[in-house]
Amino acid sequence: MKNVSMYTLSTCPWCRKTKKFFKDRNIPFEYVDYDLAGEEEQERISRDMMKYTGHIAFPFVRIGDDVIIGYNPEKFEEKIK
Repeated sequence: MKNVSMYTLSTCPWCRKTKKFFKDRNIPFEYVDYDLAGEEEQERISRDMMKYTGHIAFPFVRIGDDVIIGYNPEKFEEKIK
């Protein structure tokens, strides 16, 4: 199974839906709530997001080598197969 990781915001309803999507399917994932992270980690996350997409947006989901921005269950399904 591909590794799943994400950057989210603790207050973002789309981020919560994204986490629920993976939990409901028993797909393990790691995440960092950007707004709860320290300043150094926020800077690292920002650089990582800019490297892959050129902007900062949440949720930021990495499935294997693929990056998906936003809540997109169809793309999640496609990439986890």
